[in-house]
Amino acid sequence: MYWQKQFKLDDSDTPIQMAIEEIRKEHPHYGYRRLLPLLKQQGVIINKKKLQRILQKFHLQVKTFSHRSRKYNAYKGVQGPIAPNRVNRRFNCTEPHQKITTDTSEFKYYELGANGELKVRKLYLDPFMDLYNSEVISFSISPKPSAEAILAAQTRAIEITANASYRRTFHSDRGWAYQMKAYQHNLKKHGIFQSMSRKGNCLDNSPMENFFALLKQEIYYGHTFYSYDELKTTIENYIIYYNTKRIKEKLNWLSPVDYRLANTAA
Repeated sequence: MYWQKQFKLDDSDTPIQMAIEEIRKEHPHYGYRRLLPLLKQQGVIINKKKLQRILQKFHLQVKTFSHRSRKYNAYKGVQGPIAPNRVNRRFNCTEPHQKITTDTSEFKYYELGANGELKVRKLYLDPFMDLYNSEVISFSISPKPSAEAILAAQTRAIEITANASYRRTFHSDRGWAYQMKAYQHNLKKHGIFQSMSRKGNCLDNSPMENFFALLKQEIYYGHTFYSYDELKTTIENYIIYYNTKRIKEKLNWLSPVDYRLANTAA
């Protein structure tokens, strides 16, 4: 009789399941860490072990793809002056627009050729990120490594950060674009320090490397794109989502934009 009564009871985990599925409509890649604060905001008090159990019970675990393609290498030797590593892995920043980092990443997509065969094409993303809140403040997307695209994104980043309280620093690796006279002249013209990673040391620019890894894990790996415009639009939409919706623990579970607005409103 006891077990007959138990089977007739409603599953107490079902309301939590429904709340998780509702959150996942906007944030399909959120695991238990990001679900916890959002559930709490809805009045659902639950510990991480129970949440993990519910995710497993209802088959709600996030499916991630960790495939890594060959890293795009923009280093072509010394083409111009090499700036010192002024950031030196001091990525924490207490003021917005003070430390900016940048890099280039390569993406592949496919196009149908005249003979019916799929041809591999490439797209390049050049973002500039504020180390204060990990916000992507400007970016360019182009079908090939382009000085024009990088300089356009740099110009927007310089304009956006013009209100910085102290002298700005723009950090990058030693890629050819960041050794260009035009790139370095733009920084000097606005009194901005230039900083470069050590040769072959990706950890010297780990915040940008982490962003690329996150972007590719959530929208790129496991997906196949069949046009430049399709991939470009997907990346643009993700950057908007990342800046305005995707919460981070180090930002007190706020998105980059919400964190900046909450801490600079005063």
